[in-house]
Amino acid sequence: MGKEIYSAFEALDRNPGIGHKRSDLTSHPVLFFTVYSYMIVYRVKTRLEIVRVLHGRRNVQQILAP
Repeated sequence: MGKEIYSAFEALDRNPGIGHKRSDLTSHPVLFFTVYSYMIVYRVKTRLEIVRVLHGRRNVQQILAP
């Protein structure tokens, strides 16, 4: 599983717009990209910033609450 996550990090770094917003989960300016049961939460500033990697069964909305 780790190899797939790191491959996704590299893909996001090359193409940061491939994720999507999830306004149902957070109002933060972050994007989501799914790899199997995991959600990579990231934002694009000058460089790609990985905010969290969360399993889909976690309470993502609570974890990302302001």
